[in-house]
Amino acid sequence: MKIGNPETPFPQTPDMNDRDFLNDMLATEKYMTSSYATALHEASNETLYADLKTIYDATENCQRELFNLMFRKGWYKLEPIEAQKIQQAHQQFAGYSKQFPYQH
Repeated sequence: MKIGNPETPFPQTPDMNDRDFLNDMLATEKYMTSSYATALHEASNETLYADLKTIYDATENCQRELFNLMFRKGWYKLEPIEAQKIQQAHQQFAGYSKQFPYQH
């Protein structure tokens, strides 16, 4: 079972269609967002950091808009996960926090 909206039909041809173009754009925006995040972590100049942050925010917003559009059209579906698996992951990562040098 997948979580998503009914799929908007598209022509079944070897040519790229709207779904293909949006999927390509979304993948590009995800890559760019990740790259800008790395640059933000490594920027030592405050002016450069501020400029990169502005670009990062715009790129992240574009990525989110593309995701929302694809989800609305039924072209991006999510798999539900069982509550037990969520609990297991939570316990695993909660255990990692005990390794932090500073506890709250």
